[in-house]
Amino acid sequence: LWQMNRTWIFQGRGVPLQPQTMLLDESHQRLYVGAKNALFSLNLDRINWASTEFQIEECMMKGREKQPECANYIKVLQKYNQTHLLVCGTGAFNPICALVKSGKGRCPFDPNSSCMSTLHGELYIGLYTDYWENDGALCRLNHHTYTRTERNDRQQLNPKFVGSAVIPDNDDRDDNKVYFFFTERETDGEGVNRGILTHIGRVCANDQGGQRMLVNRWSSFLKTRLICSVPGPNGIDTHFDNLDVFVLTKKDEKNPEIFGLFSTTAVFKGYAVCMYHMEDIRAAFNGPFAYREKLEHHWTPYEGRVPYPRPGSCASKVNGGGFSNSKEFPDEVLRFVRSHPVMYRPVLPHHHRPILLQSEPGRRKLTQIAVDKVQAQDGHYHVLYIGTDSVVLKVITIYNKDTDTVEEVLLEELQIFKVPAPIKEIIISPKRQQLYVGSEVGVAQIRLHQCDLYGSACADCCLARDPYCAWDGLTCSRYYPAGVFTKRRFRRQDIRHGNAVQLCNGLQIDVIGDERVIVMSHGLLFLHVRSSDAGMYVCQTVEHGYVHTLLRINLHVLRGEILQTAMHKPDGVSAQCHFILVPAPAPSVNPRSLQPPSVPASNSRVWYKEFLQLIGYGDAQKVEEYCERVWCSDKKRK
Repeated sequence: LWQMNRTWIFQGRGVPLQPQTMLLDESHQRLYVGAKNALFSLNLDRINWASTEFQIEECMMKGREKQPECANYIKVLQKYNQTHLLVCGTGAFNPICALVKSGKGRCPFDPNSSCMSTLHGELYIGLYTDYWENDGALCRLNHHTYTRTERNDRQQLNPKFVGSAVIPDNDDRDDNKVYFFFTERETDGEGVNRGILTHIGRVCANDQGGQRMLVNRWSSFLKTRLICSVPGPNGIDTHFDNLDVFVLTKKDEKNPEIFGLFSTTAVFKGYAVCMYHMEDIRAAFNGPFAYREKLEHHWTPYEGRVPYPRPGSCASKVNGGGFSNSKEFPDEVLRFVRSHPVMYRPVLPHHHRPILLQSEPGRRKLTQIAVDKVQAQDGHYHVLYIGTDSVVLKVITIYNKDTDTVEEVLLEELQIFKVPAPIKEIIISPKRQQLYVGSEVGVAQIRLHQCDLYGSACADCCLARDPYCAWDGLTCSRYYPAGVFTKRRFRRQDIRHGNAVQLCNGLQIDVIGDERVIVMSHGLLFLHVRSSDAGMYVCQTVEHGYVHTLLRINLHVLRGEILQTAMHKPDGVSAQCHFILVPAPAPSVNPRSLQPPSVPASNSRVWYKEFLQLIGYGDAQKVEEYCERVWCSDKKRK
């Protein structure tokens, strides 16, 4: 990537990076990267924000080590407004934020602690608020209020935080919802671990809590299970645990597509990617509530009376407009939502199966995911950029409705850093067609595509099946939808099938086998030649059943006397040399006289064209040098 001028790398100037904390600000052309005691921007201006000596001493008194724990690790990085960022760090186990007095409740203590945040006028964040990580909370913060889940209630929330996003349900902003993605360790009534489940939680963005109960607590918090499983025989599913989530926002911001990266160790070591639609997520939250009498009992659908307004709904005009804010909700509603925060129906993935599955033992560990939606000639495709423990995989997945199967196509395998390192963060800029990748050894900027790598042949470009690229009649270049560049009307692209046979008119192949012929890296070596060796020889590649001819050579086997005559016939030398370079209307030597007698002249090609094809039509100087060296006498060389 470096040699092809496709990447730019920033390695932190000796400062350990916090690559999970990256923010792309396209309006100001900045990429902000959190680090140890520092915050970097793309133009490499450094903002010093190290822990003070007093903070370090206080941290060490708490039993922590000066290196590496007693430092300020940036964990929260959000765009506050057009001129400021909201930045929070661990502050040597004493969290601190810029723009606010204290970081407690806004940033975790431990740099290794999971944390997620999103800014939508106010900061919505999931984190452990205490020193010992016993109190996992989903919070909203501003200068006046602090709303959160119940404190130290592991039955309501016992999370490892993954991601969050604000997603509107409709045009009524008061009905906007904040979604949180997290995993939880499920236990029975005796505290025995029953496995890890992936959940999606939801609150109203305008939730102010209750007036008499649930004061400064969410009055709308609900959660349900997010399923990513492989359908098995007899209805047995292999479930996966969530590692990362990506929200792909479309023009319709109410219906983004959700992509989850999952792992499992239950039955086999593997990874999966599942995609979810918002209509399925909303249907689960609008469905029946879950109920169980005791912790050891199974969940069942709640069949009793549900109070009005429906628990979990927002104070908005869409919901009747009878309440101006959540503080006006009846106590019955707040009591119900506190005791029934779990929904009965889980959220199933699109197609009810993963769109990508890696189950081979010993393969790479998958760590991060980002998705770009690309318009191709035969439809839209999701291009998945998946970070691993060493590289970034560029993949597309194609669903076959007839067979109910998903095909995975690996487009590229990108080794971003010279010394391979686990990928911690991936950000896509569709506007600039760039990928930003973070690891502990550096941050890299990579172009999303480099179509010329696929070559200039139609077949190579079509077989690559890269939705960014198409064959334009001359080479493999960036594909643009109709109307963007109207002059480029000649385009060949087939992402779904990669059918180069139909698009590029490929030829079939005949294969010979002979002890006298040895296949070498430079071609075929004939140990000795027979008259029967004459004919057409081709170099071909085969992919997806398509046979692509790279080179054709027509071999003529000449009898010794004909060859001697041709090489020493003085009258024909200069004319023949002239004929090769600039075809003349009446050459003094008929090229057909050089054909073997056994080949009829009517079926044979003019032999000089075979020389031109062998040498290459595109390099006239090379043709001339070859012609002069082989066919021209010293006297008439010029």
